[in-house]
Amino acid sequence: MSSGYSLRPIVISGPSGSGKSTLLKKLFAEYPDTFGFSVSHTTRGPRPGEENGIAYHFVDRPSFEKLIEAKAFLEHAQFSGNYYGTTIQAVQDVAKGGKLAILDIDMQGVISVKNTDLNARYLFLSPPSLEILRTRLEGRGTESPESVQKRMDQAIKEIEFSKTGAHDKAIVNDDLDRAYKELKEFIFDPSA
Repeated sequence: MSSGYSLRPIVISGPSGSGKSTLLKKLFAEYPDTFGFSVSHTTRGPRPGEENGIAYHFVDRPSFEKLIEAKAFLEHAQFSGNYYGTTIQAVQDVAKGGKLAILDIDMQGVISVKNTDLNARYLFLSPPSLEILRTRLEGRGTESPESVQKRMDQAIKEIEFSKTGAHDKAIVNDDLDRAYKELKEFIFDPSA
């Protein structure tokens, strides 16, 4: 890997709808040989356009619970009745490929990863406002009103958590180009 940035994994968290996927797609398109996405496991069904093994490893509940029992997860949590988790293997696979691992995880995941020896750097991505976040979630067309409300309730908790100092940096995604520039500055910070 080229010098000029830290080899420490990057943990990105933020509410659903804050733009994490959009920013990460831009990053991976611009730097295809530099970063590797740690593909999480989930028991939720795929959304339109999501591919197994790329967006997530889509598994059934018994399979996920076997991985929990085997202590295969770096972090895992339950949200809206579904499990989500990052396996130790997923992060190791990225490193074996000679790339810097990027993890997209929630607040519980951040807490879990901070209790490991991963030595990650933490970035929080925030929506410009809760109203805009609700509009983004509703605009997906994949969420029921109940699901949108659960995600909004969780967003409030995550935004409050971001104020505790758990992250190295917070970015408000009110302008995609500016947010992307700040994301790159954080990742490529030579002093980190």
